[in-house]
Amino acid sequence: MTGKQRYFIELAYDGTSYHGWQIQQNAVSVQELLNKALTTILRQEIETTGCGRTDTGVHAREFFAHFDAEEANGLLFAGQNNKTETEPHAGDHGSKLRGLNSILPPDIAIKNIIPVHADAHARFDATLRSYQYHLHFHKDPFLHGYSWLVRDVPDMELMNQAAAIIMEYTDFSCFSKSNTQVKTNNCKISRAEWEKTDQGMVFHISADRFLRNMVRAIVGTLMMVGKKEMPPDAVREIIESKNRSNAGTSVPACGLYLTEVKYNYL
Repeated sequence: MTGKQRYFIELAYDGTSYHGWQIQQNAVSVQELLNKALTTILRQEIETTGCGRTDTGVHAREFFAHFDAEEANGLLFAGQNNKTETEPHAGDHGSKLRGLNSILPPDIAIKNIIPVHADAHARFDATLRSYQYHLHFHKDPFLHGYSWLVRDVPDMELMNQAAAIIMEYTDFSCFSKSNTQVKTNNCKISRAEWEKTDQGMVFHISADRFLRNMVRAIVGTLMMVGKKEMPPDAVREIIESKNRSNAGTSVPACGLYLTEVKYNYL
């Protein structure tokens, strides 16, 4: 008996070599390589839908996509990869994971493939997304491409005051790229704070959804506060203006990571 089964695929990737997640002309993307690998392993044409899109050079520690696959005589992927090899279909599931990882480049890793209900949607069903943005203050070849090197240490206390103000709002038009064709610029931010690390600082932000370029624009604006170019309260005027040109410049992509995506049924 043949039918279609929907799957979620969990992956992680180093975005340095890619023009983001989404397929585009004349540029290599993570989605393009994943589609080709799944098509090869499953011997049928596969198209994935991602939980969002990441820009060129942005990394993902956790990313989900969904796809549909024709199935003959049972599941192509049975259960999750935490099953033992003695359980039914677990070996086949593990072998397909290994097969995918063997043909994908080293900077893309498949973590899991999970059967889900037919209406499950990687983008629209996500209830929470979390990002981190990393800064460091001393030249370090092992952080190059994975954190933003900043010469002067910003005032973290002032930046956290401004971050707390940002959480009071929902319309973030001022932090979004123009002409993105979204229905609303409203987002519910549940966390926005800086913390010190051994290398420098990291900004944590979580919300139900994000606009294009939003996190990098927020970090750029908070850095203006941290450099004492404007007081924390100035972010109120920026947000209420709904004008992107009033906010700070976008910080480099290398320091940005998508770290968590949550669903009610996973």
